[in-house]
Amino acid sequence: LEWLQTELRPLADTVFLDSFDHVTREGDELHLTNVIARFGPADGTRLLLLTHWDTRPKADQSLDADDREEPVVGANDGASGTAVLLELARMFHQQAPPGGVELLFIDGEDYGPSTTDMFLGARHYVAGIGSVNPPAYGILLDMVADADPSFPVEAYSMEGAGQAVQRVWSIAADMGYRRFFPMDRNVRVVDDHVQFIDAGIPVADIIDFDYGPANAFWHTSRDVLENTSAQTLLMVGEVVAEVVYRNR
Repeated sequence: LEWLQTELRPLADTVFLDSFDHVTREGDELHLTNVIARFGPADGTRLLLLTHWDTRPKADQSLDADDREEPVVGANDGASGTAVLLELARMFHQQAPPGGVELLFIDGEDYGPSTTDMFLGARHYVAGIGSVNPPAYGILLDMVADADPSFPVEAYSMEGAGQAVQRVWSIAADMGYRRFFPMDRNVRVVDDHVQFIDAGIPVADIIDFDYGPANAFWHTSRDVLENTSAQTLLMVGEVVAEVVYRNR
């Protein structure tokens, strides 16, 4: 958390922490913190870019029973979106976006094991900042570093943030990434964006929910740097940057 603040403070116009507590279904007390960085106007015209910076506390999908109590490193599921947003922050510092942009690094997305104790930072944001001063729309980045990437349209996103989906996927096609952002396939994934859509804030989810062969790396000890791709991160970052700078 301190490292994330240290990286962002020299870059953004405003950086602040939004801390909150949560008691899990099992009675565990969690002390969680969303990190927010803003560039330009902070009014309701701003574009929200979000990801989660936490990782799964237990590798509950591991085939090896001995690994299931170990925390997930989260090179893809958590760190990948964080990495892209940090690089975009550096870009926005050098070349200001044409409008307001807010970067939201969410805590408590992946605690689990059930969805009762997931998406915690998103729920906190939409009940607080998002209810008082909502952004115009948003783009969520989750699991964006697979070495064999595919980002089909996410169904909740299309239903609740159709204009954002059309904007992102058409720009990806314009940039030559159509085969990695297929419009003719879709998946349905419950993720942070659903909390925003339910609150009336349109957020589209860029997610590759097929990590490794037969999704074998997801929520396991194999979610490590060696199973990610810098090229995929670059592609996603380029697409989102283009969305931002065309947002005039």
